[in-house]
Order: sequence, then structure tokens, then C-alpha cells
Amino acid sequence: MQSPSALSASVFLILSITIPGFINISVADDGFCSAPSNSDGYSDSGPMYWKVTNPTLAPSHLRDLPGFTRSVYKRDHALITPESHVFSPLPEWTNTLGAYLITPAAMGSHFVMYLANMQGNSRSGLPPHDVERFVFVVQGIVTLTNASGVNHELMVDSYAYLPPNSEHSISCDASATLVVFERRYASLGNHTTEQIVGSTIKQPLLETPGEVFELRKLLPTSPPYDFNIHIMDFQPGEFLNVKEVHYNQHGLLLLEGQGIYRLGDSWYPIQAGDAIWMAPFVPQWYAALGKTRSRYLLYKDVNRNPL
Repeated sequence: MQSPSALSASVFLILSITIPGFINISVADDGFCSAPSNSDGYSDSGPMYWKVTNPTLAPSHLRDLPGFTRSVYKRDHALITPESHVFSPLPEWTNTLGAYLITPAAMGSHFVMYLANMQGNSRSGLPPHDVERFVFVVQGIVTLTNASGVNHELMVDSYAYLPPNSEHSISCDASATLVVFERRYASLGNHTTEQIVGSTIKQPLLETPGEVFELRKLLPTSPPYDFNIHIMDFQPGEFLNVKEVHYNQHGLLLLEGQGIYRLGDSWYPIQAGDAIWMAPFVPQWYAALGKTRSRYLLYKDVNRNPL
């Protein structure tokens, strides 16, 4: 494995060739993609995942750069960054604004991924018929109530999977931010899924042969489930050994840290709060840079024949 310094140097060389216009924005005195110093008014300490909603390079920082965005949309991938999020009322939800990051329209994905910003006295709506839902809390506290009237309090780093056509509601008394995945369930014989409520910290670390990152899977790997959600942790300087090319689709939200993502022939500096869509067979690779752990949440379709 390359040392962190060698990796950073090689990635910097590639970026200086491929995207020189971005380098002047991304390079700090103490290294590529480095976090701002405390003298700039920032601190690495804060609530878990706080930079998802308060990114280092926030939309307010770009007000003096009219027309500039880091977001990119291509045939087989997209990088959606916070300054380009467009929030509007979510259909069937109350007192909630949503920003759709990945949708079947144009992208051709078979799932949707969106942020839901719930305000005081807010409540979710139900997804369409035969659509399953996964919610992950990145800020605040919400209450999940199922058809039996059982309540579950979901805090930051907690999640819930709701089977298709299951009655439920998610309510919030103050404010909260959720990342939500929904897809039309691909039924498999007599298999059925069940409601799942959990938290990342309670999931075991799994073996990752040939890799150095830490992996947790938030859903069962059994046949009834047609997708999974992975939590992947990288220490600074760690990177994927496999340059992946596969049939699975991905939706990704960087929860913590910063790094560089290769998608196709493009290399993108990314930070907490950035979302990525990956189409089937797009070459993909990630390296963690900066001074703190990188953690991302990743959607992946599984257990179904691609035909």
C-alpha cells in the first residue's frame, strides 16, 4: 500500500493535469483537500455528521462566484454538491422540504435518493404502492410509528427500513435531516421483507479481503432484500485496492471527511455533504485525504438477476 504522502502526491499530479481549474480552489498550504485551520472559524469537532448540513465549502462561501458549482452530471455518473441543492415541499409530507439527488428521470437509476429537511411538527407521507423505503438520520431526532402504533426514536446514525406497502409515519417536533432511499420492490417468489430499525454502531465490522477500509452492512444479506446500505470507513491515506467496474448501481453520501473519487475518466475532490450517483459499469475508485476519517453511506442493489 502506498504511503499517505505518496498517494496525495500522485493524486495531486493527476488532478493538476485533468482539472487545473479546480486546483486553485482546492489546495491549501498544508496539503491538497486539507481542512481549513481553526483561524478560519472552523473546527473539526462537532456533532456526528454535522458537516453534511454544514460543509466546509458551504453554499454561502460561493456567493461571490456567480455561476460556479462543483456539481457534475454525465451519462454514467453525477456529483451533486450542496451549493446546487434545490429544496421544495416534499409531496405528501408536511412541513418538510426535500432535495432530490438521484432519480430515474434522466439518470436512469432504479431508485431515488433525497434529503428530507423536517421542521417543527412535521410528518412524512407514504411512498407509492409497492415502493420500499430506507431512512437514515444525519441531524436531529425523529419518531417512527408503525401500523401497530409502536414508536421508535431515531437519533443521528440511526436508520429504519420500511417494507413496501407498510403503513408508517415519521414525525419530528423540532428539526431533523434525513437521507432517504426508495425503490420499487423487486419481488422474489414468496420472500418478504420485514421492518428493521437499527443504528450503525450496533452493526458488526465485516471482513474485507484485500481491502483496508472498515465495512458495515445495515440490512440483512438474505434473498428477500433487493438492496443494501453499506457504511464504509477510511482512515486518511487509505484507498480502494480494487478499481471497481460492476453491474450494480450506487447512491453515495459522504458523511464525514474528504477525499478524491474517480468516476470514469474524471477525478473529483469530495467533502462531507457531497452525493454521488454511479451507473452500472462506470469505473470507480476512492481515496481518503485530509486529516480525519472518511465515512460514506452507500446504496447497492443486490440479490437479483440483472436480467
